[in-house]
Amino acid sequence: MKYLVILGDGMADHKLEELENKTPLEFANKPNIDMLAGMGEVGLIKTVPDGMKPGSDIANLAIMGYNPQQYYSGRSPLEAVSIGINLKETDIAVRCNLVTLSKDEPYENKIMIDYSAGEISTEEATELINYLERELGSSAMKFYAGVSYRHCLVWDMGKMELGCTPPHDILDCKITNYLPSGNNSEILIELHKKSYELLSNHPINIEREKKGLNPANSIWLWGEGKKPALKNFKQVYGLRPSVISAVDLIKGIGICAGFSSIDVEGATGTVHTNFDGKTQAVIDEFERGQEFVYAHFEAPDECGHQNDLENKIKSIEIIDQKVVGPLYNYLKRTGDSFAILILPDHPTPVKFRTHTSDPVPYIIYRHNELSKTDKATVVNPNNESTLTTYKVTNYNEETASKTGIFISDGYKIIERLIEK
Repeated sequence: MKYLVILGDGMADHKLEELENKTPLEFANKPNIDMLAGMGEVGLIKTVPDGMKPGSDIANLAIMGYNPQQYYSGRSPLEAVSIGINLKETDIAVRCNLVTLSKDEPYENKIMIDYSAGEISTEEATELINYLERELGSSAMKFYAGVSYRHCLVWDMGKMELGCTPPHDILDCKITNYLPSGNNSEILIELHKKSYELLSNHPINIEREKKGLNPANSIWLWGEGKKPALKNFKQVYGLRPSVISAVDLIKGIGICAGFSSIDVEGATGTVHTNFDGKTQAVIDEFERGQEFVYAHFEAPDECGHQNDLENKIKSIEIIDQKVVGPLYNYLKRTGDSFAILILPDHPTPVKFRTHTSDPVPYIIYRHNELSKTDKATVVNPNNESTLTTYKVTNYNEETASKTGIFISDGYKIIERLIEK
Protein backbone atom coordinates (compact mmCIF):
# COMPACT_ATOMS: atom_id res chain seq x y z
CA MET A 1 0.00 0.00 0.00
CA LYS A 2 1.34 3.41 -1.00
CA TYR A 3 0.31 6.68 0.66
CA LEU A 4 0.78 10.10 -0.95
CA VAL A 5 0.14 13.52 0.61
CA ILE A 6 0.00 16.46 -1.82
CA LEU A 7 0.12 19.65 0.25
CA GLY A 8 -0.71 22.90 -1.58
CA ASP A 9 0.49 25.41 0.98
CA GLY A 10 -2.03 28.22 1.50
CA MET A 11 -4.36 27.11 -1.35
CA ALA A 12 -7.50 27.90 0.63
CA ASP A 13 -8.86 31.45 0.43
CA HIS A 14 -12.03 33.56 0.55
CA LYS A 15 -14.58 34.32 -2.16
CA LEU A 16 -13.53 37.30 -4.29
CA GLU A 17 -15.63 39.65 -6.39
CA GLU A 18 -13.05 39.64 -9.18
CA LEU A 19 -13.51 35.86 -9.43
CA GLU A 20 -17.30 36.07 -9.76
CA ASN A 21 -17.64 35.52 -6.00
CA LYS A 22 -15.55 32.35 -6.13
CA THR A 23 -12.39 31.35 -4.27
CA PRO A 24 -9.16 30.65 -6.19
CA LEU A 25 -9.71 26.91 -5.57
CA GLU A 26 -13.24 27.14 -6.93
CA PHE A 27 -12.21 29.28 -9.91
CA ALA A 28 -9.10 27.33 -10.95
CA ASN A 29 -9.24 24.74 -13.74
CA LYS A 30 -8.20 21.58 -11.88
CA PRO A 31 -9.85 18.54 -13.50
CA ASN A 32 -7.60 15.96 -11.84
CA ILE A 33 -8.21 17.24 -8.32
CA ASP A 34 -11.94 17.54 -8.98
CA MET A 35 -12.02 13.99 -10.34
CA LEU A 36 -10.45 12.62 -7.17
CA ALA A 37 -12.84 14.69 -5.07
CA GLY A 38 -15.76 13.15 -6.92
CA MET A 39 -14.49 9.65 -6.16
CA GLY A 40 -13.13 10.23 -2.68
CA GLU A 41 -13.86 11.51 0.80
CA VAL A 42 -14.14 15.29 1.00
CA GLY A 43 -14.49 17.37 4.15
CA LEU A 44 -13.04 20.12 6.31
CA ILE A 45 -10.13 19.77 8.71
CA LYS A 46 -8.98 22.12 11.46
CA THR A 47 -5.18 22.12 11.24
CA VAL A 48 -4.49 24.94 13.71
CA PRO A 49 -5.60 24.34 17.33
CA ASP A 50 -7.44 27.14 19.12
CA GLY A 51 -5.05 29.62 20.69
CA MET A 52 -2.14 28.83 18.34
CA LYS A 53 -0.93 31.01 15.48
CA PRO A 54 -1.85 29.81 11.97
CA GLY A 55 1.70 29.14 10.82
CA SER A 56 2.88 26.54 8.34
CA ASP A 57 4.96 25.04 11.15
CA ILE A 58 1.94 24.29 13.35
CA ALA A 59 -0.33 23.23 10.49
CA ASN A 60 2.17 20.89 8.84
CA LEU A 61 3.09 19.34 12.17
CA ALA A 62 -0.57 18.47 12.56
CA ILE A 63 -0.97 17.11 9.04
CA MET A 64 2.12 14.93 9.51
CA GLY A 65 0.41 13.39 12.54
CA TYR A 66 1.85 15.35 15.48
CA ASN A 67 -0.32 17.27 17.91
CA PRO A 68 1.10 20.83 17.84
CA GLN A 69 -0.08 21.44 21.41
CA GLN A 70 2.22 18.63 22.50
CA TYR A 71 5.16 18.90 20.12
CA TYR A 72 5.47 22.50 18.90
CA SER A 73 8.51 24.37 20.25
CA GLY A 74 9.04 27.08 17.64
CA ARG A 75 9.49 27.39 13.89
CA SER A 76 13.16 28.15 13.42
CA PRO A 77 14.58 25.00 15.08
CA LEU A 78 12.83 22.93 12.42
CA GLU A 79 14.47 24.98 9.70
CA ALA A 80 17.82 24.80 11.46
CA VAL A 81 17.72 21.01 11.50
CA SER A 82 16.92 21.01 7.79
CA ILE A 83 20.05 22.97 6.83
CA GLY A 84 22.26 20.69 8.92
CA ILE A 85 22.66 22.68 12.13
CA ASN A 86 23.27 20.47 15.16
CA LEU A 87 21.36 22.30 17.88
CA LYS A 88 22.42 21.93 21.52
CA GLU A 89 19.93 21.88 24.37
CA THR A 90 21.05 25.41 25.28
CA ASP A 91 20.55 26.78 21.75
CA ILE A 92 17.71 28.97 20.59
CA ALA A 93 17.23 29.01 16.84
CA VAL A 94 15.78 32.19 15.31
CA ARG A 95 14.51 32.52 11.74
CA CYS A 96 16.49 35.18 9.88
CA ASN A 97 14.77 36.65 6.82
CA LEU A 98 16.56 38.88 4.38
CA VAL A 99 14.01 41.66 3.80
CA THR A 100 13.63 44.98 2.02
CA LEU A 101 12.94 48.00 4.23
CA SER A 102 12.32 51.58 3.13
CA LYS A 103 15.36 53.83 3.01
CA ASP A 104 14.95 57.34 4.32
CA GLU A 105 13.53 57.04 7.86
CA PRO A 106 15.25 56.17 11.14
CA TYR A 107 15.33 52.38 11.48
CA GLU A 108 12.39 52.16 13.91
CA ASN A 109 10.16 54.07 11.47
CA LYS A 110 10.97 52.13 8.31
CA ILE A 111 8.33 50.33 6.23
CA MET A 112 8.37 46.60 5.49
CA ILE A 113 8.48 46.64 1.69
CA ASP A 114 9.24 42.99 0.92
CA TYR A 115 9.62 40.03 3.29
CA SER A 116 11.65 38.06 0.68
CA ALA A 117 13.93 40.78 -0.75
CA GLY A 118 12.53 40.13 -4.19
CA GLU A 119 12.87 36.36 -3.76
CA ILE A 120 16.62 36.84 -3.67
CA SER A 121 18.68 34.01 -5.13
CA THR A 122 20.31 31.52 -2.78
CA GLU A 123 23.72 32.38 -4.22
CA GLU A 124 23.37 36.09 -3.47
CA ALA A 125 21.78 35.46 -0.07
CA THR A 126 24.52 33.05 1.00
CA GLU A 127 27.17 35.66 0.32
CA LEU A 128 25.23 38.26 2.36
CA ILE A 129 24.63 35.91 5.31
CA ASN A 130 28.28 34.83 5.34
CA TYR A 131 29.24 38.52 5.35
CA LEU A 132 26.97 39.15 8.35
CA GLU A 133 28.49 36.16 10.14
CA ARG A 134 31.97 37.62 9.68
CA GLU A 135 30.88 41.07 10.85
CA LEU A 136 28.26 40.28 13.53
CA GLY A 137 28.74 36.63 14.48
CA SER A 138 30.22 35.66 17.84
CA SER A 139 30.73 32.64 20.06
CA ALA A 140 27.18 33.12 21.33
CA MET A 141 25.47 34.03 18.03
CA LYS A 142 26.08 32.47 14.63
CA PHE A 143 24.42 33.09 11.27
CA TYR A 144 23.72 30.14 8.96
CA ALA A 145 22.71 30.43 5.30
CA GLY A 146 19.61 28.62 4.09
CA VAL A 147 17.63 28.97 0.84
CA SER A 148 16.69 32.24 -0.88
CA TYR A 149 15.58 34.71 1.80
CA ARG A 150 15.20 32.09 4.58
CA HIS A 151 18.14 31.78 7.00
CA CYS A 152 18.91 31.08 10.64
CA LEU A 153 20.53 32.67 13.67
CA VAL A 154 21.56 30.31 16.50
CA TRP A 155 21.80 31.94 19.91
CA ASP A 156 23.54 29.91 22.60
CA MET A 157 21.88 30.45 25.99
CA GLY A 158 19.31 32.66 24.29
CA LYS A 159 15.96 33.55 25.82
CA MET A 160 12.60 32.19 24.71
CA GLU A 161 10.53 34.99 26.27
CA LEU A 162 10.54 37.04 23.10
CA GLY A 163 7.80 38.61 21.05
CA CYS A 164 8.75 38.41 17.37
CA THR A 165 6.49 39.05 14.37
CA PRO A 166 6.69 37.29 10.99
CA PRO A 167 7.66 39.85 8.33
CA HIS A 168 5.05 38.57 5.86
CA ASP A 169 2.38 39.68 8.36
CA ILE A 170 3.42 43.35 8.25
CA LEU A 171 3.88 44.15 4.56
CA ASP A 172 3.56 47.89 3.86
CA CYS A 173 3.47 48.55 7.62
CA LYS A 174 5.76 50.71 9.73
CA ILE A 175 7.94 48.31 11.75
CA THR A 176 7.91 50.41 14.93
CA ASN A 177 5.45 48.24 16.85
CA TYR A 178 6.66 44.95 15.40
CA LEU A 179 10.32 44.92 16.35
CA PRO A 180 11.35 42.15 18.80
CA SER A 181 10.09 42.64 22.33
CA GLY A 182 10.54 40.89 25.67
CA ASN A 183 13.54 39.52 27.53
CA ASN A 184 16.84 40.55 25.85
CA SER A 185 15.00 41.78 22.77
CA GLU A 186 17.31 44.80 22.61
CA ILE A 187 20.08 42.42 21.48
CA LEU A 188 18.05 41.35 18.47
CA ILE A 189 16.98 44.92 17.64
CA GLU A 190 20.62 45.96 17.63
CA LEU A 191 21.39 43.15 15.19
CA HIS A 192 18.58 44.41 12.94
CA LYS A 193 20.04 47.92 12.93
CA LYS A 194 23.63 46.82 12.36
CA SER A 195 22.57 44.54 9.53
CA TYR A 196 20.93 47.50 7.79
CA GLU A 197 24.13 49.53 8.08
CA LEU A 198 26.16 46.66 6.64
CA LEU A 199 23.82 45.49 3.89
CA SER A 200 22.55 48.78 2.49
CA ASN A 201 25.75 49.48 0.56
CA HIS A 202 26.89 45.93 -0.07
CA PRO A 203 27.89 45.42 -3.75
CA ILE A 204 25.21 42.73 -4.21
CA ASN A 205 22.48 45.15 -3.18
CA ILE A 206 23.90 47.99 -5.24
CA GLU A 207 23.82 45.69 -8.26
CA ARG A 208 20.28 44.50 -7.45
CA GLU A 209 19.01 48.06 -7.33
CA LYS A 210 20.65 48.82 -10.67
CA LYS A 211 18.61 45.94 -12.11
CA GLY A 212 15.42 47.26 -10.55
CA LEU A 213 15.33 44.49 -7.92
CA ASN A 214 14.54 44.89 -4.24
CA PRO A 215 17.71 45.01 -2.12
CA ALA A 216 18.19 42.68 0.84
CA ASN A 217 19.00 45.62 3.08
CA SER A 218 18.13 44.19 6.51
CA ILE A 219 17.61 41.01 8.45
CA TRP A 220 14.35 40.28 10.26
CA LEU A 221 14.43 37.88 13.22
CA TRP A 222 11.43 35.80 14.30
CA GLY A 223 10.15 32.24 14.89
CA GLU A 224 12.43 31.48 17.85
CA GLY A 225 12.42 28.08 19.53
CA LYS A 226 14.25 24.96 20.69
CA LYS A 227 14.71 21.67 18.86
CA PRO A 228 11.57 19.50 19.26
CA ALA A 229 11.52 15.81 20.13
CA LEU A 230 9.16 14.19 17.62
CA LYS A 231 8.29 10.51 17.75
CA ASN A 232 9.71 8.54 14.83
CA PHE A 233 7.04 8.34 12.10
CA LYS A 234 7.97 4.83 10.98
CA GLN A 235 7.85 3.53 14.53
CA VAL A 236 4.42 5.09 15.08
CA TYR A 237 2.76 4.24 11.75
CA GLY A 238 4.89 1.38 10.41
CA LEU A 239 5.58 3.14 7.08
CA ARG A 240 8.86 4.17 5.45
CA PRO A 241 8.42 7.96 4.91
CA SER A 242 9.94 10.64 2.66
CA VAL A 243 9.37 14.38 2.45
CA ILE A 244 9.87 16.50 -0.69
CA SER A 245 9.83 20.27 -0.25
CA ALA A 246 11.76 23.39 -1.16
CA VAL A 247 11.05 24.84 2.29
CA ASP A 248 13.49 24.21 5.14
CA LEU A 249 10.66 24.28 7.68
CA ILE A 250 8.87 21.33 6.09
CA LYS A 251 12.07 19.39 5.53
CA GLY A 252 13.02 20.03 9.15
CA ILE A 253 9.76 18.59 10.50
CA GLY A 254 10.35 15.52 8.37
CA ILE A 255 13.96 15.08 9.45
CA CYS A 256 13.03 15.41 13.13
CA ALA A 257 10.38 12.70 12.58
CA GLY A 258 12.74 10.32 10.77
CA PHE A 259 11.67 11.06 7.18
CA SER A 260 14.10 10.88 4.27
CA SER A 261 14.32 14.47 3.01
CA ILE A 262 14.75 14.70 -0.76
CA ASP A 263 16.25 17.78 -2.42
CA VAL A 264 15.15 18.60 -5.96
CA GLU A 265 17.24 20.76 -8.25
CA GLY A 266 15.35 23.92 -9.17
CA ALA A 267 12.86 23.63 -6.32
CA THR A 268 12.37 27.23 -5.19
CA GLY A 269 9.09 27.31 -3.26
CA THR A 270 7.56 29.74 -5.78
CA VAL A 271 5.28 29.45 -8.80
CA HIS A 272 8.50 29.03 -10.82
CA THR A 273 9.60 25.93 -8.92
CA ASN A 274 10.57 22.69 -10.65
CA PHE A 275 7.17 20.99 -10.48
CA ASP A 276 8.20 18.25 -12.90
CA GLY A 277 11.30 17.46 -10.87
CA LYS A 278 9.34 17.21 -7.64
CA THR A 279 6.79 14.91 -9.26
CA GLN A 280 9.58 12.67 -10.52
CA ALA A 281 11.12 12.69 -7.03
CA VAL A 282 7.86 11.32 -5.61
CA ILE A 283 7.91 8.52 -8.17
CA ASP A 284 11.57 7.79 -7.42
CA GLU A 285 10.82 7.50 -3.70
CA PHE A 286 8.02 5.01 -4.26
CA GLU A 287 10.19 3.08 -6.70
CA ARG A 288 12.93 2.69 -4.11
CA GLY A 289 10.49 1.23 -1.62
CA GLN A 290 9.20 4.18 0.38
CA GLU A 291 5.57 3.74 1.45
CA PHE A 292 4.58 7.27 2.51
CA VAL A 293 5.58 10.41 0.59
CA TYR A 294 4.74 13.96 1.72
CA ALA A 295 5.03 16.31 -1.27
CA HIS A 296 4.84 19.98 -0.29
CA PHE A 297 4.26 22.86 -2.72
CA GLU A 298 4.78 26.37 -1.38
CA ALA A 299 3.73 28.42 -4.43
CA PRO A 300 0.06 29.20 -3.54
CA ASP A 301 1.15 30.49 -0.13
CA GLU A 302 3.82 32.77 -1.57
CA CYS A 303 1.29 34.18 -4.04
CA GLY A 304 -1.20 34.78 -1.22
CA HIS A 305 1.39 36.75 0.76
CA GLN A 306 2.22 38.81 -2.32
CA ASN A 307 -1.42 39.56 -3.18
CA ASP A 308 -0.78 37.85 -6.52
CA LEU A 309 -4.17 36.40 -7.39
CA GLU A 310 -3.29 35.49 -10.97
CA ASN A 311 -0.33 33.36 -9.96
CA LYS A 312 -2.16 31.83 -7.01
CA ILE A 313 -4.72 30.45 -9.44
CA LYS A 314 -1.95 29.46 -11.84
CA SER A 315 -0.06 27.60 -9.11
CA ILE A 316 -3.17 25.57 -8.23
CA GLU A 317 -3.65 24.71 -11.90
CA ILE A 318 0.00 23.68 -12.28
CA ILE A 319 -0.22 21.44 -9.21
CA ASP A 320 -3.26 19.80 -10.79
CA GLN A 321 -1.64 19.40 -14.21
CA LYS A 322 1.96 18.59 -13.35
CA VAL A 323 1.61 16.87 -9.97
CA VAL A 324 -1.80 15.36 -9.26
CA GLY A 325 -2.52 14.01 -12.73
CA PRO A 326 0.87 12.38 -13.39
CA LEU A 327 1.12 10.91 -9.88
CA TYR A 328 -2.39 9.48 -9.97
CA ASN A 329 -1.64 7.85 -13.33
CA TYR A 330 1.70 6.51 -12.06
CA LEU A 331 0.12 4.99 -8.96
CA LYS A 332 -2.61 3.34 -11.05
CA ARG A 333 0.02 1.83 -13.36
CA THR A 334 1.82 0.20 -10.43
CA GLY A 335 -1.18 -2.06 -9.86
CA ASP A 336 -0.83 -1.55 -6.09
CA SER A 337 -3.44 -0.24 -3.69
CA PHE A 338 -2.84 3.40 -2.80
CA ALA A 339 -4.36 6.40 -1.06
CA ILE A 340 -3.92 10.10 -1.83
CA LEU A 341 -4.53 12.98 0.57
CA ILE A 342 -4.79 16.46 -1.00
CA LEU A 343 -5.19 19.61 1.09
CA PRO A 344 -3.77 23.02 2.06
CA ASP A 345 -2.17 23.47 5.47
CA HIS A 346 -4.05 26.74 6.11
CA PRO A 347 -5.68 29.52 4.08
CA THR A 348 -3.54 32.40 2.85
CA PRO A 349 -6.18 34.85 1.56
CA VAL A 350 -4.76 37.24 -1.04
CA LYS A 351 -6.75 40.15 0.38
CA PHE A 352 -5.20 39.65 3.84
CA ARG A 353 -1.71 38.60 2.61
CA THR A 354 -1.26 36.42 5.67
CA HIS A 355 -2.44 33.10 7.15
CA THR A 356 -5.77 32.50 8.84
CA SER A 357 -6.96 29.70 11.13
CA ASP A 358 -10.05 28.69 9.11
CA PRO A 359 -10.56 24.95 8.56
CA VAL A 360 -9.37 23.80 5.13
CA PRO A 361 -10.87 21.37 2.60
CA TYR A 362 -9.30 17.96 2.12
CA ILE A 363 -9.66 14.95 -0.18
CA ILE A 364 -8.85 11.34 0.67
CA TYR A 365 -8.98 9.12 -2.39
CA ARG A 366 -8.42 5.36 -2.10
CA HIS A 367 -7.71 3.00 -4.97
CA ASN A 368 -8.26 -0.65 -4.16
CA GLU A 369 -10.71 -3.45 -4.77
CA LEU A 370 -13.45 -1.57 -2.95
CA SER A 371 -13.08 1.79 -4.74
CA LYS A 372 -15.38 1.09 -7.69
CA THR A 373 -18.04 3.65 -6.76
CA ASP A 374 -18.17 7.21 -8.06
CA LYS A 375 -19.48 8.46 -4.72
CA ALA A 376 -17.42 9.26 -1.66
CA THR A 377 -17.24 6.79 1.18
CA VAL A 378 -17.34 8.92 4.30
CA VAL A 379 -17.72 8.71 8.04
CA ASN A 380 -20.57 10.75 9.48
CA PRO A 381 -20.50 12.42 12.94
CA ASN A 382 -21.91 9.22 14.47
CA ASN A 383 -18.99 7.24 13.01
CA GLU A 384 -21.30 5.22 10.79
CA SER A 385 -19.86 4.24 7.39
CA THR A 386 -22.14 5.52 4.64
CA LEU A 387 -22.17 6.99 1.16
CA THR A 388 -22.35 10.76 1.02
CA THR A 389 -25.51 12.25 -0.39
CA TYR A 390 -23.61 15.32 -1.58
CA LYS A 391 -21.62 14.62 -4.75
CA VAL A 392 -18.54 16.85 -4.96
CA THR A 393 -17.76 17.96 -8.52
CA ASN A 394 -15.60 20.98 -7.68
CA TYR A 395 -13.16 20.72 -4.78
CA ASN A 396 -13.24 23.95 -2.78
CA GLU A 397 -13.97 25.36 0.64
CA GLU A 398 -17.77 25.53 0.23
CA THR A 399 -18.31 22.08 -1.28
CA ALA A 400 -16.12 20.54 1.44
CA SER A 401 -18.31 22.14 4.10
CA LYS A 402 -21.48 20.72 2.49
CA THR A 403 -20.38 17.10 2.96
CA GLY A 404 -20.84 17.50 6.70
CA ILE A 405 -17.46 15.91 7.48
CA PHE A 406 -15.32 17.87 9.95
CA ILE A 407 -12.07 16.74 11.55
CA SER A 408 -11.54 18.92 14.59
CA ASP A 409 -8.14 17.48 15.56
CA GLY A 410 -5.99 17.94 12.49
CA TYR A 411 -3.23 15.63 13.69
CA LYS A 412 -5.62 12.67 13.37
CA ILE A 413 -5.78 12.96 9.56
CA ILE A 414 -2.86 10.57 9.05
CA GLU A 415 -4.56 7.87 11.10
CA ARG A 416 -7.65 8.43 8.98
CA LEU A 417 -5.61 8.26 5.77
CA ILE A 418 -3.96 4.95 6.63
CA GLU A 419 -7.00 3.67 8.53
CA LYS A 420 -4.86 2.91 11.58
